Amino acid sequence: MLGKFLLPEVRELIASGDEETLREILNRWSPADVVELFDALSDEEDLAGIKMMSGPQRARVFEYLDRRSQKHLLGALPPESVRSLLNEIADDDRTAILEELSESEKERLLTLLSDEQRAIAESFLKFPENSVGRLMTPHVVAVLPQWTVQHVLDHIRQHGQDSETLNVVYIVDHNHRLIDDLRIRKILLAKPTQYLSEILDNNFVALKANDPKRDAVEVFRQYDRTALPVVDDDGKLLGVVTIDDVIDIAEESATADMQKLGGLEALNEPYDSTPLLTMIRKRAVWLVVLFLGEMLTATAMGFFEVEIEKAVVLALFVPLIISSGGNSGSQAATLIVRALALGEVRLRDWFMVFRREVLSGLALGCTLGLIGFSRIALWTTFTDIYGPHWFLVGLTVGISLVGIVLWGTLAGAMLPFLLKRLGLDPATSSAPLVATLVDVTGLIIYFSVAILILRGTLL
Repeated sequence: MLGKFLLPEVRELIASGDEETLREILNRWSPADVVELFDALSDEEDLAGIKMMSGPQRARVFEYLDRRSQKHLLGALPPESVRSLLNEIADDDRTAILEELSESEKERLLTLLSDEQRAIAESFLKFPENSVGRLMTPHVVAVLPQWTVQHVLDHIRQHGQDSETLNVVYIVDHNHRLIDDLRIRKILLAKPTQYLSEILDNNFVALKANDPKRDAVEVFRQYDRTALPVVDDDGKLLGVVTIDDVIDIAEESATADMQKLGGLEALNEPYDSTPLLTMIRKRAVWLVVLFLGEMLTATAMGFFEVEIEKAVVLALFVPLIISSGGNSGSQAATLIVRALALGEVRLRDWFMVFRREVLSGLALGCTLGLIGFSRIALWTTFTDIYGPHWFLVGLTVGISLVGIVLWGTLAGAMLPFLLKRLGLDPATSSAPLVATLVDVTGLIIYFSVAILILRGTLL
C-alpha cells in the first residue's frame, strides 16, 4: 500500500523534474511497492520513474511488471537502457518476454545481449514452447559427492551469489548427471569434516526439460517444494525451476480453464492487451457453435408440435425444464473439470464419479420435481390455468425434472472424462456447451414423459 499512499507526492516529483529525490525514493522501496505505484501511474510516468532507478533495482522492478508494461518499456527506453535491463533480469523472465515477441523484435533484442547472455537465451528458446525448459534458470549450486561439508560451504560463499535459490544444493557426478539433492539445512547441521556421500539418500525429484509446464505445477504441488532441478533426457543437470514461476503458470492455467468453462477460447494475453478482433474471434467461434446447437431445440419443439397444440399448458414449463437440466449439467461439469485439474480424480475414477452423480442427480431431481409439483398444486387452489388435469400436469413436470436433472448431471460429469480420454482439454466441456446439449435432450425427455402420462386426457 506504500506506493498508492505516496502517489500524489511521486507524481509531483515527476512533474517538477526532481530527479534526485525521486531516484532516492524508488531505489529505497521494495520492487513490489514500486510496481504497485506504477500500476496507478500513466505509461509516460512509468517510463520517467524507471529511468531514475539504479540498474539492479530497475531489473528487479521490471521482473514484477505485467507483460503489457514490460513490452511498452522495452519499446520506449533508449537502446542502452534496454541492453542493461535485458542483461540483468533473470534468465527465465527474459525467456518469457522473448517468446511472446515477433521474430524480428526478438532478434533485435537478442543482439543487445552480451555473448554469454545471448547464448543462454537462445539455448532456452530452443526448448519447445510451454515446456519446463523455458521456465528454468541455469544458475544453480552443483557439487560433487566426494566433497566435505566445509568444501561445499566455501563453494557456496564463492559462487552462490548468482544462484536462483540456495535452499537446496544439487549433487552431480563427474558427467554432471544429477544424483541427489540436499536441503541446505541438512548441510548446515552436518559436521564440517563429513563427506556429502555419507549424508546422501539418492532420493530426489526432478523435472525433464521437455515436460509441459502444467506438469511442473502438479509435481510442485505433490512434493511441496519451493524449487526443483531440471535435467535433460540423459539426467544431466540443466538448471532449476522455482516456485514463483510455477505459481504464474498455475494462474495462467486456471485463467485459461475458467475462460473455456465460460464458453470461449482461452485468451493468450491479458484482457486489456488482447486485440479487439482477436477477442471477437475467440468469442464468436463458440457462440456460433452454441447457437447452432440451440437451433436443435427449435427442431425438437417442432417435432412435438401436435402435442403442444393439444396441451398448450405444456409449453409454459419448457423454460423451467430446459434451464434446470442445463444448470445441473453446468454444475457437474465445473466440479469435475476442476477435480481433474487438481488431480482429485483421474480417468480410472470415472465409475466412482458416475455412481456419485447418479445419486446426486436423483436427489437434486427429486428436490426440484417436488418443488415443481407443489407449485402447480398451490396455483391450482386459486386459478384454473392448468385445467382439470392439473395433477397429471404436475406429475409430468415433476417426473420430467427428475429425469432431466439426472441426465444433465451425468452428461456434465462424464463429458470431461470423455474429452480427457480422447486427449483433449476437459475444460472444453464448458458450462454453455453442456447446457446446450442438455437443452435439446431435455425437451425430448419432457415431451416423452408427457405423452406417457397425459395420453387419453390432454393428449
